[in-house]
Amino acid sequence: MTRVAVWPGTVREAAPRLEPMDPNPLYEVVGDVSDVPTGLHLVAGLTGFTDSGTAVGQITELLRGLPVVQDLVVFDNDALLDYRARRPVMYFDEDHLSSYEPARLVLSLVEDELHRPFLLLTGYEPDFRWEAFTRAVVELVERFGVADTTWINAIPMPTPHTRPIGVTVSGNRTELTDSYSIWRPRTQVPGNVLHLLEYRLQEAGHLTSGFVLLVPHYLADTEYPVAAVAALESISAATGLIFPTDELREEGREFTQKVEEQVAGNTELERLVHTLEERHDSYMQENPLPSPLVDEDGELPSADTIAAELERFLASRRDEPRA
Repeated sequence: MTRVAVWPGTVREAAPRLEPMDPNPLYEVVGDVSDVPTGLHLVAGLTGFTDSGTAVGQITELLRGLPVVQDLVVFDNDALLDYRARRPVMYFDEDHLSSYEPARLVLSLVEDELHRPFLLLTGYEPDFRWEAFTRAVVELVERFGVADTTWINAIPMPTPHTRPIGVTVSGNRTELTDSYSIWRPRTQVPGNVLHLLEYRLQEAGHLTSGFVLLVPHYLADTEYPVAAVAALESISAATGLIFPTDELREEGREFTQKVEEQVAGNTELERLVHTLEERHDSYMQENPLPSPLVDEDGELPSADTIAAELERFLASRRDEPRA
């Protein structure tokens, strides 16, 4: 089969144009799917479950700001969304409603910094019809000939901000779990829809991996740029895609410096951070404990133990208007 360049920076096998897609009650085809190259990576990040450090929210904003955002498929809110749990924003202008912004769950075509295309699934985690939703996504994966699927999530863990953010990696790509997964528990977890998608993709024989970031629990409610950088690095490790991170890295340095200023000179805070560092380093070097997240008595350090100074700082950070 002839090899042709079908997108800037990529060379793929020549293939006939895709036929029009069959209708599906869960989504509407809104873009021209006939020219979408096959063999692309699929990246997924959905909000609604725990999103510590707003890692998924931050990378969603960044990735949807990349070039050539072409929405291909938009999922049906009325079938998947609980409006009463996540009410849409309505704008009231003195005496009338001037606009309405519905939630969006969408599959898009995007380019990385080297102008390489990939598929991006972003939006809310469905409240309803998980099995039907995952079947629909698996069908899209098969239709577009997706090379592999990578999804991102972030959960709070009692780890120190002075160490790199670790990840737990799941899926059937052993080269990723062997190289990057620092915590491999045997436990029951509250599932999210991307867990189910990963499970169904594995059943269908598709390559898939999930990166769950372990974000310091005392920073989980903030917009933590370091977490967003770690998320993008995880996606790059799985796909080879390259993303602009300079601005996020600078924001992360500034954020960390402010946290350090609150910790410096406060004996209680210094002791707490030092304890977390010792547990983290001990686990990484020798693994003497069943988990890096508990002490010898099996107790988790509580976020309530973080001193009032740090809490006030984090609260003020959340209240700051974004530029």
